[in-house]
Amino acid sequence: MLFFIHHISQAISVNHIVDRIASETEAMINELMPWPHMLGLLGDANLVKPGAWEAEVLSESSGYVRLIDTERLVALAKSYRMEVLVLRRVGQFVPAGIPLLKVSKGSRLSAENSAEYRSAFDLGPSRTLQQDVEFGVLQIVDIALKAISPAVNDPSTAITCVDQLSRILIRFASRKPLEPTLYDPPGVSRVTIQWPTFERLVDAAFEQIRLYSQTDVAVSLRMLRALDDIAETTTDSSYHRTLVELGRRIVSGCAERLGEGELRDMRVRLAALERFMVFPPLEGKDKSASART
Repeated sequence: MLFFIHHISQAISVNHIVDRIASETEAMINELMPWPHMLGLLGDANLVKPGAWEAEVLSESSGYVRLIDTERLVALAKSYRMEVLVLRRVGQFVPAGIPLLKVSKGSRLSAENSAEYRSAFDLGPSRTLQQDVEFGVLQIVDIALKAISPAVNDPSTAITCVDQLSRILIRFASRKPLEPTLYDPPGVSRVTIQWPTFERLVDAAFEQIRLYSQTDVAVSLRMLRALDDIAETTTDSSYHRTLVELGRRIVSGCAERLGEGELRDMRVRLAALERFMVFPPLEGKDKSASART
């Protein structure tokens, strides 16, 4: 009985819940993004490829996009000799009658293959962690925002959330971003799709917490340390830039509410983070040019 009571108390504790969400999100990142992050081999995950999009496939029901079967989309596009542009990413809400995707060669789009394209999308009444990295992040952010609200005033829980968010972002930064354009056969573009980027995930993880914690030194300090921890684990200079810019916004926002004495430690941590901008990693031509000088 004592073991059962201990187990239940652990299972419903906030720290346990946040750790479980972070673990599940990490596992999903591992599944979606199995390859390590390699500099110089990245596409633009925000790319929306221009093309002659001639027809749209509309959603027949309302719901959140919980999963997109990319292999099925590629196979269908190849079978019908079309190119597909996915308009809604995983996690977005799609009302009935709103386009899910556009296709080239609109004359080849029939009611039958429109239904086949729709079948590649799983819509539901709520978001899930099937393919939705951002949803795991937002669940933890919601807990942090409740913790730092005046009604609760629990900075310790908010700090735990920040720690777990840094864990997720470190895992995401270590993985090769998902390709926005899928080909079959090689060289023939079939599907263009939007995936979450590092910049978007950092914003989702910390921007709201930053805004709500401008008078909370402890939470703001922990965010700066989290950004430094993430920066330590990657050599991608674009990731460093994103992290440093956020660190500067954290300190700037707190400077409007706090005195110099309270800001001193924050400025020290920001300076530590800014070293990643002073000495960016050498890549491509810059590296070879530096080696010659």
